[in-house]
Amino acid sequence: MKKYLALFLALVMTLALVACGGGSSTPSGGEAAAPAETSTGGGESAAPAETSGGKLKVGVVLVGDENEGYTFAHIDGIRKAAAAVGLSDADLVWFYNIPESEECYDKCIECVEQGCNLVITNSYGHQTYCQQAAEETPDVEFVAMTGDTALKSGLPNFHNAFNMTFESRYVSGLVAGLKLKEMMDQGLVTDPYIGYVGAYPYAEVVSGYTGFFLGIKSIVPEAHMDVQYTNSWFNIQDEGKAAEALMARGCCIIGQHADSTGAPKAIQTAKDNGKAVYSVGYNIDMLAAAPTAALTSSTNDWSVFYTEAFQTMLDGGKIPTDWSKGYEAGAVAITPLGPEVAPGTKEAVDAAEAAIKAGTLHVFDTSTFTVGGAPVTSAFTFDSDGDWNNDTNEGIVDGYYHESEYISAPSFALRIDGITELN
Repeated sequence: MKKYLALFLALVMTLALVACGGGSSTPSGGEAAAPAETSTGGGESAAPAETSGGKLKVGVVLVGDENEGYTFAHIDGIRKAAAAVGLSDADLVWFYNIPESEECYDKCIECVEQGCNLVITNSYGHQTYCQQAAEETPDVEFVAMTGDTALKSGLPNFHNAFNMTFESRYVSGLVAGLKLKEMMDQGLVTDPYIGYVGAYPYAEVVSGYTGFFLGIKSIVPEAHMDVQYTNSWFNIQDEGKAAEALMARGCCIIGQHADSTGAPKAIQTAKDNGKAVYSVGYNIDMLAAAPTAALTSSTNDWSVFYTEAFQTMLDGGKIPTDWSKGYEAGAVAITPLGPEVAPGTKEAVDAAEAAIKAGTLHVFDTSTFTVGGAPVTSAFTFDSDGDWNNDTNEGIVDGYYHESEYISAPSFALRIDGITELN
């Protein structure tokens, strides 16, 4: 599970690779990495600054760097949160490009050795190592972003957090659906066939692509979608190839849960060559990569969680075991609409976002989908022991699946009708 910013694209083009804190690998995909600041002494910022007086020092272990949209959003969120609560550069220890391996554990421990009393990892694959460090250093708080084992672990110093990204996925699907209907009305498209570039067949990805698809179906009920997996969170070549394969099959709009600009760039190239095709991205505004093909992107503002977590610790409070918020808290959004969205899109987006905030629109409303041709009335449950048994909390209550309410990480993994996963 993994994991907006137009600034990201400018940074990619203008800054050179700077490896920080011993994490020196470049993301697989060929784009040059570009952290905002260098660091020395095992990851601590070289810039002199006043500290928080010892109340809070934060270690950050990242799977990527500013060249990779998901990690860039976390970096941006942490920096915004630090500024909001009065932390300085000297209160932050950064490790970039840390793989999902024992090296993550080593960097977590290095953070502790440098005096951090809060350590954050940002990739689902980091979770095991982050939890191990939490077990060994009970006086330090650890947050495994996008993770799902904090409740089950029983560790009071181990936490998970994830935004309700499925909400903005739905709204981005609404944008796509309105464009699809316009293309059908104009005779440009006869088959409402959508594509999706997915990283892995994990619940996080399934939850996201299902929300996206249901947004489309709210406008074009007969739409159908294929999902092409890359088996990588970040690979610009593979994501581009996946988009090309989907377009070759006839897909006219392609969404993504992948972290590079590979798919939008491939779609823009096809559009420039006369194909009627559009892109819906993830994490960042894709207009720089696909200026006429990009419709919007689903995105996260991680500063909402980080600000709450930092302030809670500064106040002597306790970070929740599981934290998840969405539109109502400003934690999710879509990026600015592209120049070729259908008329009325902004008004439809505003109405949908307002309904989600009011609780009158539920993304996984069971009246809007079937599985195997039949309605779904019961799904995953979750209990206080953290095992998925049908014994306590039913996932479907009041006619919708309660995503990210029992634990923060996405758990919706139903394969609904109308979506096909490709090998």
